Amino acid sequence: MVANPTELITSDKNNTVKLVKGLLTQARQRKKHSQTVLEGVHLIDAALRSDYPFAQILLAESAHTHPEVGQLLTRLPSHTPITTLSDSLYESIRSLGTGIDIMALITIPTPSLPMLAEDCLILNDVQDSGNVGTLLRTAAAVGIPHILCTSATAQAWSPKTLRAGMGAQFALHIYEGLSIQDILDHVQAPLFATSSHTDTLIYQHDLTQPIAWIMGHEGQGVSAELMQCATPIALPQPNGQESLNVAIAGSLCLYETLRQRKYATL
Repeated sequence: MVANPTELITSDKNNTVKLVKGLLTQARQRKKHSQTVLEGVHLIDAALRSDYPFAQILLAESAHTHPEVGQLLTRLPSHTPITTLSDSLYESIRSLGTGIDIMALITIPTPSLPMLAEDCLILNDVQDSGNVGTLLRTAAAVGIPHILCTSATAQAWSPKTLRAGMGAQFALHIYEGLSIQDILDHVQAPLFATSSHTDTLIYQHDLTQPIAWIMGHEGQGVSAELMQCATPIALPQPNGQESLNVAIAGSLCLYETLRQRKYATL
């Protein structure tokens, strides 16, 4: 049974239901309310492991008896509000397919950008949520703690990016809505960026000191203003492809950085 049981909600006119539906589907609603939604047990588990607070839990009536749901709910702080929706209502608002019908409403963190002399990843107008989520997941895996997102970058805390990142967001410090000048004013580590206009391969660079990696827009690449301040590097493409997907390129750069620092003698 669920702790903190509530009455069953069946109407899509319910204010919480309308809010969650808007947060799941509209970037402007997430910005307006500074909130987002975690769907499914994996993301909720990731938030719980990071001690991230929940504003509210919503679940389908049939999910009450699911063992994974029961385990999650026993780990919640006792004051966490829990709202039960009829199965048909929950199905009408969810953005995931068939699965374990539980979601959580959370507040999006908005940390202030500090001066950074350590490793960071700059996402310069990376517009695809899948690419952003993949880069966040890779950064968390290799130990890059800070993610700086310029204003046209896909929302790091959107439901789609959260799913692509598999909850990596909870292991990172993410700064969104930044201008190029914000980055130049606060990032003290050397800037490195992939470029098709250099012949110097990544393997010819010493990546053992703190680095600010820049990954750019899927079509236009890194902005000229940032590129002027960065060291350009090339990834080898002996078969002559025009370019790599930004998430693949970024992952290769981050893992070469890790290799040089910890595995160079292997």
